[in-house]
Amino acid sequence: MTSYTKIGRGASNVFVYVLLATLGIAWVLPIFYLVYTAFRVTPSTGIINQLFPHGLKLGFDNFTRLFRDTMFSRWLINTLIVATSSCALTTLFILMVSYALSRLRFRLRKPIMNVLLVLGMFPGFMSMIAVYFILKAMGLTNSLVALVMVYSGSAALSYYICKGFFDTVPKAMEEAAFLDGASQPIIFWKIVLPMAKPIIVYTVLTSFISPWCDFIFVNTIISDREKYTVSLGLYKMINAERNSFNDNFTVFCAGAFVVGTIIVSLFMSMQKYYVEGITSGAVKG
Repeated sequence: MTSYTKIGRGASNVFVYVLLATLGIAWVLPIFYLVYTAFRVTPSTGIINQLFPHGLKLGFDNFTRLFRDTMFSRWLINTLIVATSSCALTTLFILMVSYALSRLRFRLRKPIMNVLLVLGMFPGFMSMIAVYFILKAMGLTNSLVALVMVYSGSAALSYYICKGFFDTVPKAMEEAAFLDGASQPIIFWKIVLPMAKPIIVYTVLTSFISPWCDFIFVNTIISDREKYTVSLGLYKMINAERNSFNDNFTVFCAGAFVVGTIIVSLFMSMQKYYVEGITSGAVKG
């Protein structure tokens, strides 16, 4: 290897490292700004033109205003109710549909899988208007039940990762249980699911994040202030009046920090199983 080749590779490595460092800083900087703004306290609580203005202090004043002057606690409870209910129903639907498509053989199995896969490629907000009028006809608008129905109604469209995991589970244990007299539901609940912890955790996390962070459907269905979720509540708070954006920006960042901390803590505590679920579910289709 000539010296010119070594120099060329060294320059290439330096360029790659500089590029990755730049992208990393660009990714972390907005998060740092949000956390920093959530904790900074100044004579004016609005948007600060200077990043480090004179007389800057750090504290919990923005969090105090968040819980004292807004209905953030109520919005957070609503979000937890919707997210946990949708997560439970969605996880149950996905596991049952995925297992059925993985193990059962019937005439319309392939067409159903193809239709579900194609429908899953369309963005959910494309059906927003139709969903709203259906819920309105049923008298379910402006309710948390409607949100749970919306988020869990399309659960079967996300079957492919979970089905890939069930395809890797050996059938020998199921066949042995079947010969011992176990029915298909018993095999599913008592034999297959205890071995499917990684994919269950993956499904729970993905099913929880979507309703936790959603804004579009909440803004369409909910109009009662007491039934807002955190995403809609913070949006309405910061746009309530003409000057409310400047006055409530740091409070908005404090709310975003609380919401982000909860979901990040949940993800980090289950990261091991989340990665296992993705990798094991991607082995076979």
